[in-house]
Amino acid sequence: MAIDCRRLLPAWAPPGRLTSPRTAQRNQTALLTALGVDNFGCGLFLPLTLVYLTRDVGLPLNVAGPVISMGALAGLAVPAFTGRLVDRAGARSVVIASQLVQALGAAGYLLARSELPVLAAAMLLATGQQLFYSSLFALVSDVSGSGPPDRPFAVVNMVRAGCFGLGGLATGGLLTVAGPGVYRIAVAADGVSFLACAVLLAWCVRVPWPPASGPGPGGPAGPGDRARRAGPLSDRPFLALIVLTGLVMLAVDFYLTGMPVYVIEELHAPDWLPGTLLAVSTTLSSLAGTFALRMTGRLTRVAAIQAGAVLYVAWCAVSLAAILLPPAWRPADLMMAIVLLAAAGLVCGPRAGALAASVAPPQARGRYLAAFQYAFTGAGVLAPAVAALASVAVWLPWLLVATGAGVAIGGLQWLAGRLPADALMAAEAGAVSPPDGSPSGTPASRTGEPHRAGRVRPAGGHHERLGRRPAAVTILADDHRPDRRRVPW
Repeated sequence: MAIDCRRLLPAWAPPGRLTSPRTAQRNQTALLTALGVDNFGCGLFLPLTLVYLTRDVGLPLNVAGPVISMGALAGLAVPAFTGRLVDRAGARSVVIASQLVQALGAAGYLLARSELPVLAAAMLLATGQQLFYSSLFALVSDVSGSGPPDRPFAVVNMVRAGCFGLGGLATGGLLTVAGPGVYRIAVAADGVSFLACAVLLAWCVRVPWPPASGPGPGGPAGPGDRARRAGPLSDRPFLALIVLTGLVMLAVDFYLTGMPVYVIEELHAPDWLPGTLLAVSTTLSSLAGTFALRMTGRLTRVAAIQAGAVLYVAWCAVSLAAILLPPAWRPADLMMAIVLLAAAGLVCGPRAGALAASVAPPQARGRYLAAFQYAFTGAGVLAPAVAALASVAVWLPWLLVATGAGVAIGGLQWLAGRLPADALMAAEAGAVSPPDGSPSGTPASRTGEPHRAGRVRPAGGHHERLGRRPAAVTILADDHRPDRRRVPW
């Protein structure tokens, strides 16, 4: 697999205070390579899981499907304890552990020949996947250094999407050449990819150990300790962010679950069309991530997520309109719809993760980002039920998905006023001194009042309730442009 990670990384992130430029470059290259290997293996096997169980293991389809679903339920509780584990042991250690657990799951699939071993393998794989996703955001934030995480998240999404697509293409080619015997090869290769990812992360990625759980900055019962004890469950704005992000991301899981059925069963489109749509979506996601980030660079993170939600509503409308068109026009209509879907994911995906990472208090970032995983897990659980409503009326699932995105647009507008203002917009280097003459290196006080330069200072109440220390805020005067040569991105 030829991935020139260095071409993606020259401006990924500045080194952190405890990381040299050489180490930062090595960490970023190793992380992207490891994630590429991991997703290449997932692309080899995950799309064939049901086919493998029915054709190679010999389970009936009405048994294999429920067994996989029961195994997936075991992973739902994982994010609840993963966050505390990340805060104590570090995100890198948890991601490595997740790869080892997934490797055990792949080995279980390889050895299973009846329902119970398949269930055990599915539980291991689901547990490892939830461990991985619940700690990945924190690891990317650790590796990205002191800069805003928007671009790192975009680059990671590009590499993962591209390598997953390459794995799927490789499986298709092997099926053409080797026939059904390739299923076991795909399972074994998936397990090897998990082990290779764990080895790369263990040997090549070095990030600072998480801060000790001693007294916080306020003394024996300082704000940092209150943040660690409180966690995301007591942070109502963050819980609202999880729910609203889940409403937006429901469109993605509905696409994966319900779109093939809609295209084949309702539109009676050619059998090649669902695979082609997936290929187009994967290609756009793997190539245009940083481009979409640049095009939306002037938007706040909340505005970018809202723009993505608008595109998801448009995707629902264009996709549903295909049923009113003549059959010869439907493939072109669905191609237009899939471009809208891919654009929506490119616009709002990295910004949602970056917003969650920026809102999270540093002392409890692991718990916050693990809790944020429930936005995607919840969407994945709801999507099959929403897709099943097509049996009631073909338009009903599309209406529900579009309504969810619409509710999220309004909810995010309400939520924006309750989040720290410095988390809404990625901090830019090259900030000039505020016009009141205060030195640029001195943090502005968090009063919640608009600054004379036009940028609103975030209110301290949100952080004080959580015990988070106010972050340093730099203010850009409206009549100055930031010096782009100094921007690390």
